[in-house]
Amino acid sequence: MSSNSFGKLLTVTTFGESHGPAIGCVVDGCPPGLEISADEFAHDLQRRATGKSRHTSARREADEIEILSGVYEGRTTGTPIGLLIRNTDQRSKDYNNIAQQFRPGHADYSYWQKYGIRDPRGGGRSSARETTMRVAAGVIAKKWLLQRHGVTVRGYLSQLGEITPTGFDWSVVEDNPFFWPVADQVPALESYMDALRKSGDSVGARVNVVADGVPPGWGEPIYGKLDGDLAAALMSINAVKGVEIGDGFASAAQKGTEHRDLLTPQGFASNHAGGILGGISTGQQVTASIVLKPTSSLRLPGATVDASGASVEVITTGRHDPCVGIRATPIAEAMMALVLMDQALRHRAQCGDVGEITPRIPGTIDG
Repeated sequence: MSSNSFGKLLTVTTFGESHGPAIGCVVDGCPPGLEISADEFAHDLQRRATGKSRHTSARREADEIEILSGVYEGRTTGTPIGLLIRNTDQRSKDYNNIAQQFRPGHADYSYWQKYGIRDPRGGGRSSARETTMRVAAGVIAKKWLLQRHGVTVRGYLSQLGEITPTGFDWSVVEDNPFFWPVADQVPALESYMDALRKSGDSVGARVNVVADGVPPGWGEPIYGKLDGDLAAALMSINAVKGVEIGDGFASAAQKGTEHRDLLTPQGFASNHAGGILGGISTGQQVTASIVLKPTSSLRLPGATVDASGASVEVITTGRHDPCVGIRATPIAEAMMALVLMDQALRHRAQCGDVGEITPRIPGTIDG
């Protein structure tokens, strides 16, 4: 199998290339009766879009959703939902000079080895353009989770290069192009990115994503672990090189007395586990973090080989993000939402008759 689909009861299949005529996805397994319209996709698609600020790629796509199937008179029918976005701002000529060269740090060489052919225009299928459709599918999952279970999924940029937040305020995350939680630091981020862009280099980033309102019981104990599915989904995002659930790698330096999340009748005393124990949600906030590598498409020359095996120097032209992490927040939110909806449907299918088990401990001591 080519693995262009993920999920079990809620399955998402994406298709299309960066510079093809269109990109799209099929969302299969969404329950009937969910109200959804094309207009509802615009907000999250614009959050992910390029060309909104000088700190991202200058490519400007309309990203207008066409609902092809699965929705009738404004409601999902339970049949596959087909979504399509036409590509309107491709500049394939930017890639003519490197069509026969393997860009360092890119998927060019690995795709060539796997398929014996590749689409060099903007990275083809390996381009982050594909994640547009994940965000679109995530709009459906976010709405279903909120309406059926009161679950909200949101994220923020938690590190840009060596810069980390000096505080935290959810209310300012959507008010700046970085999804940064400290308003006073945004000018410093602007200056940092301006200098980086002028240098021709790129930098990595970290994104945190959290889900509030997840009830206890979602996830499966062995191969369908909630954290396992989350890790796989988040790792599948372009440029992601690390995933943490809860405290993640910081757990290596913790003692057991520090890491364990003590239980009281009033709630959990902490959440080092990220809201998941034994692969199953605990009712606490579900937390995850991803680390994205620096962009590999650079105007600075670098050594590589061409399709004939000869040593050459490559310079990547075109429109690229100096930090792909800046636009990754809505993508991470979408992947978490899709995993949670799939797990919710799976839990309902197997354990819907179990009902609420007592005692039910609040996610935190203060409720």
